[in-house]
Amino acid sequence: MYNILIGGAAGQGIDTTVAILEKLLKKSGYYVFTIRDFMSRVRGGHNFSMIRFGTETITSHIDKLDGIIALNDETVTLHKDKLNEKGFILCDSSLSAEGPRIIKLDMDKMAKDMGNIRVSGSIAVGAVLKLFGESLDYVEEIMKNSVKEQYLEINLKAVKAGYEIVETRFPHMEGNFSDWMLISGSKALAMGAIAAGLKFYSAYPMSPSTSIMEFLASKSNETGIVVEQAEDEIAGINMALGASYAGARAMTGTSGGGFCLKVEALGFSGIAEIPLVAVDVQRPGPATGLPTRTEQSDLKFVISAAQGEFPRMVIALRNHKDAFYQTIRSFHLAEKYQIPVILLSDQYLGDSTATVEPYDLTNIHVADAAKADEIEGEYLRYRLTEDGISPRLLPGNSNHFVSVDSDEHDEHGFITESAQVRSSMMDKRMRKLEKLKEELLEPDFLGAAGCTTLLLGWGSTYGPIAEAVKLLNEEADGEYGALVFGDIYPLPVKKLEKLAASVKYVIDVEQNATGQLADLVMERTGIRCTSRILKYDGRQISGEEIVQRIRKGGLN
Repeated sequence: MYNILIGGAAGQGIDTTVAILEKLLKKSGYYVFTIRDFMSRVRGGHNFSMIRFGTETITSHIDKLDGIIALNDETVTLHKDKLNEKGFILCDSSLSAEGPRIIKLDMDKMAKDMGNIRVSGSIAVGAVLKLFGESLDYVEEIMKNSVKEQYLEINLKAVKAGYEIVETRFPHMEGNFSDWMLISGSKALAMGAIAAGLKFYSAYPMSPSTSIMEFLASKSNETGIVVEQAEDEIAGINMALGASYAGARAMTGTSGGGFCLKVEALGFSGIAEIPLVAVDVQRPGPATGLPTRTEQSDLKFVISAAQGEFPRMVIALRNHKDAFYQTIRSFHLAEKYQIPVILLSDQYLGDSTATVEPYDLTNIHVADAAKADEIEGEYLRYRLTEDGISPRLLPGNSNHFVSVDSDEHDEHGFITESAQVRSSMMDKRMRKLEKLKEELLEPDFLGAAGCTTLLLGWGSTYGPIAEAVKLLNEEADGEYGALVFGDIYPLPVKKLEKLAASVKYVIDVEQNATGQLADLVMERTGIRCTSRILKYDGRQISGEEIVQRIRKGGLN
């Protein structure tokens, strides 16, 4: 496997260069995994992306580098110590960097001579392809889909020029992933929503969730989805609730700060029993925090958000495959149980791209509202039922009155202050959780069946934990295993209780400062983690780092 970093300041064209390069590598047959690290500014600062590619499945980033493409001196200074022994640094001749591993090219001058300084990135792309023994076979195809037609010829010329001025340093590897997809976590989520029949998406732009809205808006004409940029977060969720009440499958998305503003309306979804999918793409808080970084600090918050008690489902997305299928499932559960379902993603998963096997659309099923001819006798919107799920008709589709109210109500939906009715309605709503527990998906188990040390994680730590367990078992021959949760509230406990009873150590791995999953596990099962590996600096933990922390004692 190879790992390269492209770094520079915001505004230097890093995103375009990375997008073209990762598509070319995937088309060549490689499995590609790319992460993006960028500052919250339009110009300046230090931004970088790392592209890891190889002939086997890749689940996580790593820190060691085979190559650096430096667009400024700061990139060299910050990352040169991560180079492998045979690693190189490719940069423009104008940079001050010196050393035996430096490959200096007159990229800016060459681009100016071609008539457009902006094609220096394409020169770098050509050079990288040659350094890793790749051909130019797919350049024209990828470029046609990546640059405007009037700039195609000059960019093709630039790639060829960069290809011709360096020599190959690493051998080409044969991979079998050219026909797979290359997709970001947020786009995978959005595609899952489209596949589930999404008809209305409303949100206020907030990093790092905005790319969901941007993608859905770009596909709105093709899919018939209404995408509404709301004036604020409160309007965003209330619009989605109104659309859902009227019968449209609806979703709203934000990050932690925006979710705070949506909380009261989340409770309205709960008491009015209006289906809703709400996405929280986490970033570090509190308040504004680090807007373009990653964290897993919203778990306890979303589990208990809004005053009072009502049933909800919380699903943490683990990878780019999971993001698609779990989003579809979230719509099904929201519609079936008439509850809010909260999807937890984060900046690391949302902005990273990975190679994914094409999604299977053959067995998609999402529950529908009831039809008028299915109602026997008097229609009661909030009928007391054994499983807590009442018949839900859509307004305007029958002669029945379809009530909805944020106050406590009786079976008809009429406001009440009766103590008896209040207790009956609370019991009815909460019975949904017991039925919902029957549909919970147990966490994925990774590693050796007879392990003595069990790692616990959730969401996007899946990839780093998978890599860590693999590395640890190569040294310790089957001593390590892991459970990584996707369904997280209600918490599925069968696998956890069984494994925890047979291991010596349980190590919690999370991207927050307090170990929120470990606390939830303790609360629900009494199982206490023996140690915690916590990271909360805004950067995603890697498999290598987990291994190092375990070797040092597994303490935060």
